[in-house]
Amino acid sequence: MPENLLNLENVTAHVPGDASRVLLDGVSLGVERGDRIGVVGLNGGGKSTLLDVITGDRPVEGGRVSRLGGLRMAHLVQHDRFPAGSTVRDIVLAGYGADHEWAADARVRDVLDGLAISDIERPTDGLSGGEKRRVALAAALIGELDLVVLDEPTNHLDVEGIGWLATHLTARRIALVVVTHDRWFLDTVCTRTWEVANGRVESYTGGYADWVYARAERGRQADAAEQRRRNLARKELAWLRRGPPARTSKPRYRIEAAEALIADVPAPRDTVELMAFATNRLGRTVLELEDATVAVAGRTLLDDVTWRLGPGDRVGIVGINGSGKTTLLRALSGERALDSGRRVQGSTVKMAQLSQELVDLPAEMRVLEATEAVAKYVRFGKQEMTASQVLERLGFPAARQWTPVGRLSGGERRRLQLTRLLMDEPNVLLLDEPTNDLDVDTLAGLEDLLDGWPGTLVVVSHDRYLTERVCDQVVALFGDGHLTHLPGGIGEYLTRRAATGHGPAGAAPTAPVPAGAPVAQAAGPKASAAEQRAARKDAQRLERRMGQLTAQEEKLHAKLAEAATEPGRLMELDRELKAVVAEREGVELEWLEAAERAEG
Repeated sequence: MPENLLNLENVTAHVPGDASRVLLDGVSLGVERGDRIGVVGLNGGGKSTLLDVITGDRPVEGGRVSRLGGLRMAHLVQHDRFPAGSTVRDIVLAGYGADHEWAADARVRDVLDGLAISDIERPTDGLSGGEKRRVALAAALIGELDLVVLDEPTNHLDVEGIGWLATHLTARRIALVVVTHDRWFLDTVCTRTWEVANGRVESYTGGYADWVYARAERGRQADAAEQRRRNLARKELAWLRRGPPARTSKPRYRIEAAEALIADVPAPRDTVELMAFATNRLGRTVLELEDATVAVAGRTLLDDVTWRLGPGDRVGIVGINGSGKTTLLRALSGERALDSGRRVQGSTVKMAQLSQELVDLPAEMRVLEATEAVAKYVRFGKQEMTASQVLERLGFPAARQWTPVGRLSGGERRRLQLTRLLMDEPNVLLLDEPTNDLDVDTLAGLEDLLDGWPGTLVVVSHDRYLTERVCDQVVALFGDGHLTHLPGGIGEYLTRRAATGHGPAGAAPTAPVPAGAPVAQAAGPKASAAEQRAARKDAQRLERRMGQLTAQEEKLHAKLAEAATEPGRLMELDRELKAVVAEREGVELEWLEAAERAEG
């Protein structure tokens, strides 16, 4: 029988000091052992409050929270604050005594290596925001846990770091409740999704793709007042269905309803039409770096590189943190001079650049006024939009558009900065981490705008989902002084990084090992021919078992659809399905191990 680690019963919570603003209104939820739950919703809608209620860091105004006796839980909060004078060791390894105790623990070594933490004696006072985030995350993951609650764990992690975190959490099989705007992470890790909206929490089976399916179906049945949101969900759904199949547990009846919903939806982006627009606006020459060399602090980022961006090119730049992605954008824009070589900019180029830093905004103006000061209308391809419509797409509902700019949060100021850039109708757009501080709905709105934007686009982002959706090609900085084109996109980047022997977080240094600590052998002896044959037989047997379990899972989904009006039967089938899914995941891990042994 499933075991609940904690339960929320009719829980109510308000904004501190403002009883009129309800964040959670009579919410009842449960977290079962092994659940991996993603929490989504608008910024300020109550996601972090829900996490604080779960962990007990915030009392509730109504209802009650009950937790399993002896529950072992860790909580990663959004803001990392460490005691003055502390070291990385004090924060991460507080539960260990002598060095050999933690060095002999494979999990500790994996976490330190995966999060690129190499100097445990370093004072926390001198750490950057990204380094503090990784230290806090390591502290939350190292212990023996039943439940880990994470608030924005992917912030400041690069693509490889996010991939490592997904693999680590999935392999440990502990219960997880996570707030993140990284949709690839949600779809890869989570088996359930909670949507926090208007004081309620709706629960869905599966990750991000399943949630989009469910929302699109709900939108199909909504009234005319929900038409705009439904259209956005339909377009997002069309993108998901045209891409590689996501790992999802959606029932067949939902697939069929969703396929009917998107039958007449056009492709998210008309590449031919946008290319024609871009060529007319830009001509043949856009931005070019010829024989360019760029060095920072004695390290060569680009060594005699030639790179030409043409009209309508949509390029994503990937690389580990510190590889020079932002410096490359600054060199492209002309903000940073080349050490040698030449930068060429077309005469018709009108460039806009979104940096990671917040720019000065007119604090005395209201949001809509600050936007209309740039332009009242903007054209995206054939579509003309007002400033108010663009603001709404980027997370400013009509009422919020009259807020004074000086009263906006950091995330809202960044969204306003991006809106003003788009309203200026540039034909070359350079975006450095545009997804920072955006919730999943606003991200979908941004992607929808960029789908119809006719110009040259260069994006640096750790958000794999956004990069793969809005960009047509990917280039990588591998630290060798070259700019490498990757026809296979981010998947090829991760494969190449793994082939070079670098850790999953992309850091060259490995986790520290103190003197006298046990050291694992670098590589075991090659398996004998007999051992390889036995491993191949195991792999074949496990593969057959996976096929049986997959077929059983599909049958259970069909039965769930048939039992939609029988609550008792639904609960019984749901428990059976979870057991099958858990067994299949275990068999998959065994199969991977057997396949590795079979290869010697």
